[in-house]
Amino acid sequence: MSWQIDRMVQLVTLVLVFLTCMLSSALGASSSTKISLVSTTIFDVMKYGARGDGKTNDSPAFMNAWKAACQAQGNKRSILVIPKGRTFLLRPISFNGPCKPSSIFVQVSGNIVAPTKKTDWLGSPIDRWLYFSLVNGLTVSGSGRIDGRGPIWWENACIGTPAPGTTCHAPVALQFKRCNGLRLNGLTHVNSPRVHITLTTCKGVIVSNLHIIAPETSPNTDGIDVSGSTNVNIRDSVIETGDDCIAISGGSSNIKISGIMCGPGHGISIGALGNSGFDVVENVDVRNCTMKKTLTGVRIKSWQGGSGYARRISFTGIKFIAVYNPIIIDQYYCPTQKNCRTSTSAVKLSDITFRGITGTSSMDNVINLSCSKTVPCTNIVVDSVYIKSAIPGRTVYGSCINAHGRASHVKPFLSCIKP
Repeated sequence: MSWQIDRMVQLVTLVLVFLTCMLSSALGASSSTKISLVSTTIFDVMKYGARGDGKTNDSPAFMNAWKAACQAQGNKRSILVIPKGRTFLLRPISFNGPCKPSSIFVQVSGNIVAPTKKTDWLGSPIDRWLYFSLVNGLTVSGSGRIDGRGPIWWENACIGTPAPGTTCHAPVALQFKRCNGLRLNGLTHVNSPRVHITLTTCKGVIVSNLHIIAPETSPNTDGIDVSGSTNVNIRDSVIETGDDCIAISGGSSNIKISGIMCGPGHGISIGALGNSGFDVVENVDVRNCTMKKTLTGVRIKSWQGGSGYARRISFTGIKFIAVYNPIIIDQYYCPTQKNCRTSTSAVKLSDITFRGITGTSSMDNVINLSCSKTVPCTNIVVDSVYIKSAIPGRTVYGSCINAHGRASHVKPFLSCIKP
């Protein structure tokens, strides 16, 4: 009997030794995998020849640092460092992918400034300044400042949409194209020549904690423009510009906007849609935003003669402070009021909700739902909306053209929506 017990003890011991070895091997593999996953290399632009004196053209140094970071072999992550306490003058520059690391971090702690002379833009794409394309897993963040030095462009800027055969030459300050998984946060953007930030054909984007500043009189200086992009989240930012704080253009879907302090500017807009033909926007959720002294509050705008649709759009928990045109649907959009088209075709608007909205207006017409006379807006919901005049004693009202849906708990009373 004793020999049987001894035999069992030996077997148990062998099993325990085997399991221990297997566990140690697994832990070793896990550890090495973890180390591999966080393999990181830092690329400081100063080490690639940048001067950071605000006068020297640092574009070549930035380009060399970017190429090294983007093509780094064996890295899971590259960090491009733009150090604090320096000002870097950059001419128009393109940071192109695809990149070999699975993620690229651009740490902007210093300041970046644009050229002060238009002649410094010769030989470059005139429509953009800082351009990122085809870079997946990109993060651009930091406490730095990006100054587009816009005043040299504003005097002769194109207002509205350029006439056929012409282009608006003022550049976008920062453009991202086909950058999936983009993260943009923390930066201050000032005085763009035109739009401060554009997101074009991007997927899975989070933009947060930005401060965007330009004078109220600066033309076309939108804060953030989104076009052809999906699954975009813009939140917790302050935007003070001369045009739309945020504009959502055709081809965009699943857009969330929240916690935006907007003003001065032209509010948060969908559109303008339909100018180039067929446009689609759907699943847009704008909530918990404040508009202060903006030209418009929340707006959907489209040109006559367009086609397509905008649907499932909601504006919830919005606060207005002395806003002109707080709530507006404008299917007769024509900003210059010259050569405006008259057409029976229009972008179809449906499933649009304005809910939980309060505040004051500097205009008497506080709710203006001007839909196409031939293509009605359908399933419009206006609920728990209370807007009064910013001027004591003034009476406010709402108006509609061919708007169908329902209104409840609305002040001023809105009887013009057709059931």
